[in-house]
Amino acid sequence: MNLNATMLGQAISFVIFVWLCMKYVWPPLTALIDERQREIAEGLSQMDLAAKELELAKANGEQLMVEAKQSASNLVEQGNKRRNQIIDDAKLEGDTEKARIIAQGQSELESERNRLRQELRQEMSDLVSKARKN
Repeated sequence: MNLNATMLGQAISFVIFVWLCMKYVWPPLTALIDERQREIAEGLSQMDLAAKELELAKANGEQLMVEAKQSASNLVEQGNKRRNQIIDDAKLEGDTEKARIIAQGQSELESERNRLRQELRQEMSDLVSKARKN
């Protein structure tokens, strides 16, 4: 009987131990486990959201790079057009200035030619008058 009483006492002690664990130990442990599972689930959902935002940011970054390259090429093209326009304007202004200088030179040359003719006529008339007096 001694063996049965010991086994019965151990069984009752084990049942009381299990009941105490279920009453006082198990609920806080399950609460901690549930809270940890919830935190992990939130972390995973935040990670998925961050991954989606990263993909969106990459796509936006690539689009901005394409737009920036296009804008830069447009600016370069406008600069080249403006440079060519300035060169053409300078050539036109140079041609106009050249024509003005040539016209002024021809005018000065013609006036110098006329002055020299007048001087020659004057000298010729002076020589003719001197020759008649002699």
